[in-house]
Amino acid sequence: MNRAYATFRLPDGRSCSLGVGELVGRLWSAALQIDDPRVSEGHAMLSLRSGDLWLLALRRRLAVEGRSVAEVRLVAGQRIALAQGIELEVLAVELPATALAIEAPGLPTMILPGLCSLQVRPQIQVFARYEVDAACLLWDTDDGWRRAQGGVTTPLAAGDTWSIEGVPFRAVEVAAGGAGPSPTRVTGGIDPPLRIVTAWETVHVQVGDAPPVIFAGVHARILSELAALGGPAGWEVVAREVWPEEEDAWVLRKRWDVNLGRLRARLREGGIRTDLVRAAGTGQVELVLRHSDVLEDRS
Repeated sequence: MNRAYATFRLPDGRSCSLGVGELVGRLWSAALQIDDPRVSEGHAMLSLRSGDLWLLALRRRLAVEGRSVAEVRLVAGQRIALAQGIELEVLAVELPATALAIEAPGLPTMILPGLCSLQVRPQIQVFARYEVDAACLLWDTDDGWRRAQGGVTTPLAAGDTWSIEGVPFRAVEVAAGGAGPSPTRVTGGIDPPLRIVTAWETVHVQVGDAPPVIFAGVHARILSELAALGGPAGWEVVAREVWPEEEDAWVLRKRWDVNLGRLRARLREGGIRTDLVRAAGTGQVELVLRHSDVLEDRS
């Protein structure tokens, strides 16, 4: 497989390979599903950062050698505890020189997870799982990538182009070393630097030397999730971590839109630049930091 992935052994002896962007948790759609009440719906996610694979805690923290951590760089032989009595052993970490990614108008170049579903209505969305009504499916196999659209399955390789309801897509090859998302940092601007401390249920945002603005509840959880994910993510990925009990997709979207609007209003009221949380028309949302900003994730 010409993609970054890690292989884990579960307590029951099963082994499972996890690709970038894929989840560990109780959700039926999790690539590594663990049916145990001690594991949260979306417990952790595999991420590629600066050429290394990391396992990121999403709801509950991880434990490595007895230490509680929010993230861990993966190496073969590691043992990572998700909860008391539930431990994963890292069997292998695969980091090829290059990885397959996709591009589309308004969509950041995105390294493909092992399976993803594409939608373009009402906006471009990429889900790292199988969606029954997806307009297009992409997945990898031992002998290459596949694309399924309109009932037809074809091989997929770098340089291939296709369209979904008039929206053009292109597969590209990118260097895996140094690849992977990180909190988006931009230059310019005359606003004072921000110091952001996230702790899941509370988030402190300090503008320069002013007293920190404190966020709690849903708004804090949104900011904490974006900090933990470390780069652009689909709104639904974030929303399902904030409201794990909500199964109705329409209700979930309404909750997300309403609370994202309120969060931005609260940022404005606190004298914090509203582009700190940026939502693109592609369905991606991200935390946008400037080079002088400091982010401390204690979630």
